[in-house]
Amino acid sequence: MEITTKTKAIWNQLKHFYDEMYFAPYRRTMLKEVRNEEDVFKLLAFSEVLGIPNPVSYYTLELTPFMLEEFHEWHMRMGMEKSPLDGFRCC
Repeated sequence: MEITTKTKAIWNQLKHFYDEMYFAPYRRTMLKEVRNEEDVFKLLAFSEVLGIPNPVSYYTLELTPFMLEEFHEWHMRMGMEKSPLDGFRCC
């Protein structure tokens, strides 16, 4: 039995509707949790620069170039008006 493209489209619309009905109430909560996890990760990654001893600094040092793009958003969200790093100015 062959499934037509119209039937596939209907099933895709039904699946999309189900996903929206199920995930819509939790979307904001999930996004907030993801952001909190990212904040903790960034704090750990930049901890040595901020003066907090970090046992995994050797491994997180190579991630720094990837995180510098989001650094401004992070320090503003943490309540710091200017960058806490002396050698790095983002504002």
